[in-house]
Amino acid sequence: MKLEKTTKTALLIIDVQNAMFDESNPIYDGDQLLSNLKDLIRKARTANIPVFYVQHNDEEFVTGSPPWEIHYSIAPNEGEIIIQKSTPDSFHQTDLVEKLKVHQIEHIIIAGNQTEYCIDTTVRRACSLGFKVTLVKDAHRTWNKNTLSAQQIIIHHNEVLGNAFAALKSTKEIQFSE
Repeated sequence: MKLEKTTKTALLIIDVQNAMFDESNPIYDGDQLLSNLKDLIRKARTANIPVFYVQHNDEEFVTGSPPWEIHYSIAPNEGEIIIQKSTPDSFHQTDLVEKLKVHQIEHIIIAGNQTEYCIDTTVRRACSLGFKVTLVKDAHRTWNKNTLSAQQIIIHHNEVLGNAFAALKSTKEIQFSE
């Protein structure tokens, strides 16, 4: 999928913070997630596509603490926008819509964490706000639950979100151009 710069596209990386890679309870397939995100970010930056980061804040992700920090391997460059949020919805009580409008963004490529919460809610909200949305189907993650494995949750959400709210593309299919 080649995305023309004239489509006013942005890459949105949600909640890829250190706590999610803690060795005591790491997110499912975290190394592959980071590899895919690095590839997406590199391609976006090379094509001068804006990269927006969303950073979650709560009792586990305390502002300024090491668990709260964005993972060093995908750290924002100077000037890239970081949105602070405290709910699963990256738009709720944040300035994300305003920042996207300033950059005249119409199409959002979404990746990051956590599939069944922040990814799901943000994809649906972006769609309801009128953005064209692409979910990178191999670049979002979660943890195993008692009822479903992380892989099952990811597959399920790709199917549900891809049927009504977003185009689904793999990391390799995303090609930005200037």
